[in-house]
Formats: sequence, C-alpha cells, structure tokens
Amino acid sequence: MDFLNAIVALTNFVIVPGLAYGAQLAIGALGVTLIYGILRFSNFAHGDTMAFGTMATILATWGLQSMGVGFGPLPTALLALPIGIAATGLLVLGTDRAVYKFYRDQKAKPVILVIVSMGVMFIMNGIVRFIIGVRDITFSDGERFIISARDFKEMTGLKEGLAIKTTQAITVVVAFVVVAILFYFLNKTRTGKSMRAFSDNEDLALLSGINPERVVKVTWLIVAALATVAGVLYGLDKSFKAFTYFQLLLPIFASAVVGGLGSPLGAIGGGFVIAFSEVTITYAWKKVAVYLLPENLEPTGLVQFLSTDYKFAVSFAILVIVLLIKPTGLFKGQSL
Repeated sequence: MDFLNAIVALTNFVIVPGLAYGAQLAIGALGVTLIYGILRFSNFAHGDTMAFGTMATILATWGLQSMGVGFGPLPTALLALPIGIAATGLLVLGTDRAVYKFYRDQKAKPVILVIVSMGVMFIMNGIVRFIIGVRDITFSDGERFIISARDFKEMTGLKEGLAIKTTQAITVVVAFVVVAILFYFLNKTRTGKSMRAFSDNEDLALLSGINPERVVKVTWLIVAALATVAGVLYGLDKSFKAFTYFQLLLPIFASAVVGGLGSPLGAIGGGFVIAFSEVTITYAWKKVAVYLLPENLEPTGLVQFLSTDYKFAVSFAILVIVLLIKPTGLFKGQSL
C-alpha cells in the first residue's frame, strides 16, 4: 500500500505536471525551430508573441462571456482561440513586412536579425502590458478538475490523492492534435514540402520555382498559431502575466536547442526533457521517500535538489551542457 501511495504522489506532483508543462514547451519550441529552420534566425520575440496571442484570446474570451457564451465544462478560451490566432497572425505578418523584410532583402547576417528580434520583443511586451496590464489574470472557467484528490481517495482508499485538472488534460490532447496536424502539413501537403525544401536548400528551392515570400508568410502564420496555442494552454494551466512569457523564452529556447534547433521532432523531445528536468529537480521528494524507506531512514528535510526559485536555472544549465557536449542537439538539428 505504501508503494502505491508513493506512485500516486509521484504521478500527482511530477508526472502529470511534467506532461502538461512539457506539452506547452514543445508547442512553443516548435515555433522557435520553424523560424530558425526556415528564416534562419533565432526569434527572441517568440515569448512575447505568445503573450500577445494569449492576451487577444483573453479579450475575446471576456467578450464571449459578456454575451453569455460558454463552452460547458470546457474553458471558453477554447472558443476564443481562433480569434487570438487571427490577431497574432496579423501582428507577425505586419511585423515581418515592417521590420524583418528589410533585413531579409539586405541579406543581413542572422546575428543582426537576432538583435532586431530583441527590439521587437520589447515593443511587443510594452504593447501587451499597455493593453491588458501587468497583473495576474486567471481566465479558465468550466470544470476545474477531471478528478479531484478527494474523489480519488474515496475511490481507492489510498492516503494520497490524484488530482488531474481539466486544463492539464486539455493541454496534452491539444498538443497531440496540433503536432499531428503540423507533421501532416509539413510532410504531405505541397506547401509543407515547399517549406522543407526551402529550409534544406534555399537556392535550389528558388530554382525549383518555389515562391520565397509565400513560404515566409505561411511560416509566420504557423508560428503565430503555435505561439498562441502554447501561450493560451500555459495561461489556462497556470495564469496569465505578461512578464511570465518573457521568462518562458529560456526554457522554450532550451527545449529547441536540446532537441536540435531546426528539428521539429527535436523540439517536442526537448520540451519534455526540459519540463521533466525542471519538475524533478525542484520537487520535494520527502513525501515519496517516507512511503518507500524504512521508518528509521525517513528523511527530516525536504529532499529537494533545488527550490522552485531555481527552476529556470535548470533550463539554463541543461542548455549550456548540451551546447558544450552536443551542439546539434539530441535529434541532430542545425548547430548554433
């Protein structure tokens, strides 16, 4: 029975949160890796693109709620998500036309575009803060739990309870659907194949008659959709605060680099590696150890490697280690 309680505690505090967080990072890292693979630069404005998309979705959610529109047990934000994606698509296309296109036409080096994206990042962050403010915003409605800890205890008779939030389940399901659609698009559609060809060899793709401007526009629209979905899922699971998405940039980039920058499959794998590393290293293992160890060996402390304050330091440490040992990442992406 103690072993089962230990498994439930581990599932409740490590596995389930790690799966949800990993799915959010994976979708965010897919956007970063697409920009790097096709447009040839690291987009530091990606975190604030997520913030803008989430903000647009929140505003649309409030509008639907004011009209009495809901989505039953599911969050109303899922109904507002297409509006957020459309608004973000217009933003990134406008930004590309006003900013990035000039440097692309000048054949600017990738490092120049990285610096430019940092400027775009600060402008986007300022816009989001100006429109929606800097406070924490919780916009998840509907049923909070699929199963609560109390109900699980009553059903199983165990001391430990397992709570699965609706937003966690939605995150995993939506991530699976989004990834499946993206891979189908890239591998089976003509536009997707054009994007892959452009990524592999730009000059050869141009000789084959591929329209580079169309590839760029489609790439930005896909990135806008991925950023908005990732941002909304993260906001539903936790809460929305503009500056939080700036902080998320580190684990998202770490996910992309660890998996292999430029590799969509690597972005997914890297997202879960970073997520489970952060959750595992910052979890207090005392509860699990109490169930598994004899009474005379029970720990008196938290058995915590690092406090949660150092969560992002874990991402940075893994990023540095991977860059030193295997710069191309786990799935052999493009080397930085």
